[in-house]
Amino acid sequence: MGIHAYFRSLNELERIFRCPGKFKFEVHTVAAHSWKVVQYAKTLADIEEKNGATIDWKKLYEITSSHDYGEIFIGDIKTPVKHSSMELRSLIQQVEEGMINNFIKEHIPEEFKSIFYNQLREGKDDSIEGLILEVADKMDQVYEAFSELQKGNTEKEFVVMYRNALVKIKNINLKCVDYFLEKILPDMVNEESISSIDIKRITEEALAL
Repeated sequence: MGIHAYFRSLNELERIFRCPGKFKFEVHTVAAHSWKVVQYAKTLADIEEKNGATIDWKKLYEITSSHDYGEIFIGDIKTPVKHSSMELRSLIQQVEEGMINNFIKEHIPEEFKSIFYNQLREGKDDSIEGLILEVADKMDQVYEAFSELQKGNTEKEFVVMYRNALVKIKNINLKCVDYFLEKILPDMVNEESISSIDIKRITEEALAL
């Protein structure tokens, strides 16, 4: 089927819902998440450039736009489950990468195989682009969880998601993280809320860890 199989498979990302099994006021798909991560990463990279960093924009767009492609094969596994142990996270990653590689071997023409292996690889690493991807991915968790809490959703999973994502972000040493914590997060937390959950307190506790 060639590259058509890849293009056709992208539709499946619109049918995979994030945070499965939990009540949500707003339903988010993996496709929508991927688009938002690209937008966050673009702005975060601009902030880094303004602070003197050099960004490989081609790499950034490749890894951010494709970072969850493997969920076509394994679905959206809840973050607390996925990260409950390093061994489990490693096994899930191995399965995901193996299924992506099998898909490329079976469907992608030979002259494009190396390109697809590179573009669909795990993009989170210690490079500045990989770290920006990590921040952007966790930022979307923050925004998704915050939106649910703000609307009064009392599912504990969203409290955990919000707190854990903030903790992960604040421990990444980038200028864009400083900007997010100092300029963007306060605007978010100060928005009007109908929630019985004290979002401001949870935020302060997370940032104090």
